Amino acid sequence: MNLSSLEARLLDLIQAEFPLSVEPYADLGQRLGISQDEVMEHIRRLKAKGIVREIGPVLDSRRLGYQTTLVAMKVSQDYLEKAAKIINEHPGVSHGYEREHRFNLWFTLSLPPQADLKAELGRLSQAIGAETAFSLPVLKQFKIGTHLGGGGLPQPVRLSATERLIINELQPDLPLVSAPFGEMAARLNMDVASFLAHCQSLVERGVMRRFGASVNHREVGLKANAMACWVAPPQMVDVAAQKLAQLSEVSHCYERKTNPLWRYNLFAMIHGHSRETCREIADRVSRQTGLKDYVLLFSTRELKKKRVKYWL
Repeated sequence: MNLSSLEARLLDLIQAEFPLSVEPYADLGQRLGISQDEVMEHIRRLKAKGIVREIGPVLDSRRLGYQTTLVAMKVSQDYLEKAAKIINEHPGVSHGYEREHRFNLWFTLSLPPQADLKAELGRLSQAIGAETAFSLPVLKQFKIGTHLGGGGLPQPVRLSATERLIINELQPDLPLVSAPFGEMAARLNMDVASFLAHCQSLVERGVMRRFGASVNHREVGLKANAMACWVAPPQMVDVAAQKLAQLSEVSHCYERKTNPLWRYNLFAMIHGHSRETCREIADRVSRQTGLKDYVLLFSTRELKKKRVKYWL
């Protein structure tokens, strides 16, 4: 879809630099040279076109104490529609894709600290009718979106009762009103300055990676989506991951635990205008690092993409 230069600039801002301020839409308008009402109308249109999914916080599940993992399944074509319905209804599933591979169903799963992740995976596998299912938990985290990590895993953060209420208040799609955070603060009997100071503290402590828009990349021309998986020896994981993390076309990069059914340990999500673009990026990284053993799993269908709501 063709965007005007103004829409493209607005889209960049609301993804990465959405203001945590009293009148965020007015502040965006000031940066773009348009009115608050024009900003809200542009966002309304971007939502209607399916480009902007929602505006809200990107929370770090691990800092909230949640368990997260990537799940792979082998599901017969006869059961894929059933699988899509099940993962769409599951509150702990954020991203779900059908991919070109014998393990053709992939999704992320987040569960509260007290939940039994292994038991839930077994329940889902049985409900879907999967022939094979396994979990690939993260060992090292190098990039999520625009957020670069040093390879370690975030640790749970102690949250106050007020912070928990604020996190719950922030998670629904941000309304298109002049002072949305003021309305949230009022519901919690707080003044808006204190509410926003708490929000900024959550950002500084890594609980909230950012506040901004979730965007449908396919609608803005990035039609190809490949999960690239390499076999990387221990001494090469950090080196290769840092190269991948610096690429704008790579949105996520992790080292994950392997198992007898899946020997690839270094994962990167590559986005491009075409499959050939994704192949070229993966091939270039392979040549630069000397890691020759890898696979590209292209997504053929997006089954679900929705931020998990962490009700605390």
